[in-house]
Amino acid sequence: MKHQTIEASAPCRIDMGGTLDLSTFYIPLRRYAPCTFNIALDLKTTVRIEPYDKGMTQVVSKGFKKRRFSLDSAPFDHPLGLMFAIANYFEADGVRIIIESSSPPRSALGGSSAAAVALVAAFSKAMEAAGDKPRSKKNIALLAHALEGSVAGVPCGLQDHLAAIFGGVNAWFWPRSLEESAYRKVQVLPSRVFKQLKNHLLVAYCGIPHESKNINSQWVRQFLAGKHRKKWIEICSYTQKFVDAMGDLKYKMAADFMNKEVGLRRAMTPGVLDAMGKRLAVAAAENDCGARFTGAGGGGCVWALGEIENIDTLRRIWENILKRRKDAFVLDSSIDRKGVTVQINH
Repeated sequence: MKHQTIEASAPCRIDMGGTLDLSTFYIPLRRYAPCTFNIALDLKTTVRIEPYDKGMTQVVSKGFKKRRFSLDSAPFDHPLGLMFAIANYFEADGVRIIIESSSPPRSALGGSSAAAVALVAAFSKAMEAAGDKPRSKKNIALLAHALEGSVAGVPCGLQDHLAAIFGGVNAWFWPRSLEESAYRKVQVLPSRVFKQLKNHLLVAYCGIPHESKNINSQWVRQFLAGKHRKKWIEICSYTQKFVDAMGDLKYKMAADFMNKEVGLRRAMTPGVLDAMGKRLAVAAAENDCGARFTGAGGGGCVWALGEIENIDTLRRIWENILKRRKDAFVLDSSIDRKGVTVQINH
């Protein structure tokens, strides 16, 4: 890499049925065919790797102090630890890693997983240029997921990595046995309807960052203790019905299933929507739309779905609600078609 840089970009996502992508849930619930739905957004996380001081690896990301370590001393429990863990896996020293994100920090849009996918894709391209075999998209997603899980300290789902690698609008069905693949991809909508679909969506950043492990850990503890199992079975059912409705472009029906799923989540963990999120959700329901937190909630983003005329009305209402908090706003985004992209700059 003495005379070149490699740049990779991967999209973030909005989702429905998250947490079911954790093996803690989908293995015991396998008879109910658990699935997770997501839409990849063109809010990209871009990673660039370039030459740096021999024997050292540096990570640069807005909002964080620049850090540099040798590979044998790089901390994985640092806020940028996942990036150092990926560099360690590829034995990449003498490299600077620069991360840029077009989504708000810790917005529950899967940005850290998108960064992991982009960095694994960039290093894989570097290895390929050096003579290694090309790494498949599936392999990149699974490797990024494995590395993130190894340093997270909590269960880590796969849906964010899959949205980042493939883009588009998809449902992911999780394995019922060890003999099955890690996931089954079902394209819910083709790219030709993405422009239309955008008009049925709203995504808002609530102005405060989230901490996914706080809510996720509550769900995991409850589930392991035998609590709310029937609610999780209902969540499986509502997510499947939501996917079917989306595939038929029945937005009002999909919104109804969305609200029912969120109602179950709020019953288990009231903090999944903060005060701002609750106001947005109430406004959505009052205007015949669905509203859901992204990721594990507890801050970050909320997204809405509905018929175009209802979404247009809701946009104006949401914009007024969001003015009450500094840094809260409606995100301008479209649907990403490609997933991760990589290029070499000589």
